[in-house]
Amino acid sequence: MSVKYQVFISSTFGDLELERGQVIKAVLEMGHIPVGMEMFSAADDEQWSVIARQIDEADYYAVIVAHRYGSVTPTGISYTEKEYDYAVASGVPVLGFVLDDKAPWPADKNEKNEVMRSAAERFREKIKSRLVNFWTTKDDLHAKFSIALMKAFITHPRTGWAKADEAAGPAVTRELTRLSAENAELRNKIEQIRIIEKNQQRDAHRDVFRILEKNKVITHVRKNENDWGPKLKHTLLEIFEGISPNLIVENNTKAIAGDIAFHVTQETDYYHTWPVPSNHIADILVDLHALNLIEPSCKRHPVSDTKEYWALTEFGRGFFKELRRIRLDTSTNNSPERPTEPQSVG
Repeated sequence: MSVKYQVFISSTFGDLELERGQVIKAVLEMGHIPVGMEMFSAADDEQWSVIARQIDEADYYAVIVAHRYGSVTPTGISYTEKEYDYAVASGVPVLGFVLDDKAPWPADKNEKNEVMRSAAERFREKIKSRLVNFWTTKDDLHAKFSIALMKAFITHPRTGWAKADEAAGPAVTRELTRLSAENAELRNKIEQIRIIEKNQQRDAHRDVFRILEKNKVITHVRKNENDWGPKLKHTLLEIFEGISPNLIVENNTKAIAGDIAFHVTQETDYYHTWPVPSNHIADILVDLHALNLIEPSCKRHPVSDTKEYWALTEFGRGFFKELRRIRLDTSTNNSPERPTEPQSVG
């Protein structure tokens, strides 16, 4: 497998432009990936997080110094030294290349300020405290850098970068095959569980349907304040069908009484205050709650609103949808449309 290493190259720029070019050339000749400050804005603190991330991702770090300290951060440390310190602290293998003191060097490439000269010399000594290479010319640097980098590959092996198709060896292929088979098995089990749950829900719907159909509700629909009218007998299923559309969101008990009155009489001239006795409503709601079809509503209301609100449960919504689907399929849902606002009396 062909592995490519990423090498971060750090130095001052203007005085070492040709030397950096030689090092970059050496990295490319060896088939690896050079990364350097020329890709970023060295004097822009906002770029530091990007630079730091590049150093973190680098396999090796190389620093080249001559007699310039370079541009400095607001804290007084040069950007080159800041990169060097970060690489050392991060544990990235560091390769140091310091210009030999005896090597000829143009005077205009030296620091002119005494403070900056002292800083440059201090930084050189810091680098020389570790294993370094001394160079004299750009060609000498090219040769010594290539040798040092090859040695680093052996003494400090790194992960590097590889093509995806090359990285996927036999072991990886076997693992991917195993994971693919395991994934297929899990999908199959999930599908089986869904089928079982769907069948269980269907069975639960049938049980509830049977219970609702066999239980009768005897109630009255009040025509006016003094006339409760005759006793009416309907199944709990019919009652549920009458009130459930308005329970999809929520409804209060008095409005539920109106829904029952309309559903069992198909008329709208019932008494506006509790057309169905409140104790009958309470019994109906308790029964439907016991079957997990309805529950007290969780929606918030103003403190001034003292009404009692109910809503369909998740199971109740599923049952109602299945019931409606059956009614539509058998074309038995032919009840007249209820007016938007009942014309109640009283």
